Amino acid sequence: MSTYSAAVIIPTRGGASKLHYPLDALEQQTEKDFQVIVVIDGDIDASASVVQSYIERSTLSLSMIVFDENRGRVAALNAGHLAADAEVLIRCDDDLQPSPDYVAQHLSHHLAGEETGVIGIYQNILPDTPYARVYGRYRDAKFRQDAYLAPSDRQWMYWAGNVSMSRSLFHQLGGYDEAYRLYGWEDVDMGYRLYRAGAKIVIDPQLATPHHVAATTTAIRAKRALYSGAARNIFVRQHGENVLGSANPQGFWGLAVKTVAKFSTETNVKYWGNAIDTVADKLPPRLAEKLISLIVESASYAGVTHPQRAQKNF
Repeated sequence: MSTYSAAVIIPTRGGASKLHYPLDALEQQTEKDFQVIVVIDGDIDASASVVQSYIERSTLSLSMIVFDENRGRVAALNAGHLAADAEVLIRCDDDLQPSPDYVAQHLSHHLAGEETGVIGIYQNILPDTPYARVYGRYRDAKFRQDAYLAPSDRQWMYWAGNVSMSRSLFHQLGGYDEAYRLYGWEDVDMGYRLYRAGAKIVIDPQLATPHHVAATTTAIRAKRALYSGAARNIFVRQHGENVLGSANPQGFWGLAVKTVAKFSTETNVKYWGNAIDTVADKLPPRLAEKLISLIVESASYAGVTHPQRAQKNF
């Protein structure tokens, strides 16, 4: 038997300025039978001191694991999940701000004994920038709408940083796949493996959680799209192209995306993103939104077709 009903695992790198979001919120939980494990993937900003201050407050059953150097998000996730002494394992990213019933709501899905993967969708909190006004908030709302309307056999695609599963299922699957050292897709990979293993996948609207998102400009969003496109290739190698469908955009828009993608590099998407953010408020909103979409989608396609352009490890 485990000591706790749940463990909340928080992977972080450079998170000193945002760890207060989940840690303050976890101090206010209605459910008390849980532990918190913060895994610091190389302490580059005194994150350990922040966590230590919460340990000394003694309001949480809180511990931390500190890597001597950057080993990647997957290594951090696996270390935290393996260290947990709980029946249910909850991943909570370091920029989430859970509600007081967050742990209780996750636990409620695991009471029946059926293996279940639980997903809470992000509610992105964006500063009032041109990117947010013409693209970010609209896309965030559309993403959440699409998630809640997704058929049961596609809900696994929304597995991300606000999720839970049983400890036994985590061990059965062997943890997150350490092939994912680039940005992203380790979470989608886990979602798919849960689904393939027969777990029931649930997207719970009550677990929608404020997310103090890092992608606050077009340049940042496009750069992450480039990285994510490259990481998508790892998923395809592991599971096959048919699982996701083609990444080949069609029609006039597809031609535009492919044309811009020929020139999409980390340097170029940063330059283009900063340029469009400078003039976005002066353009018709629909035109500004389409230009940002073009930069982001072409960056993603460039990552898929030219993965060597996005080789930064995470």
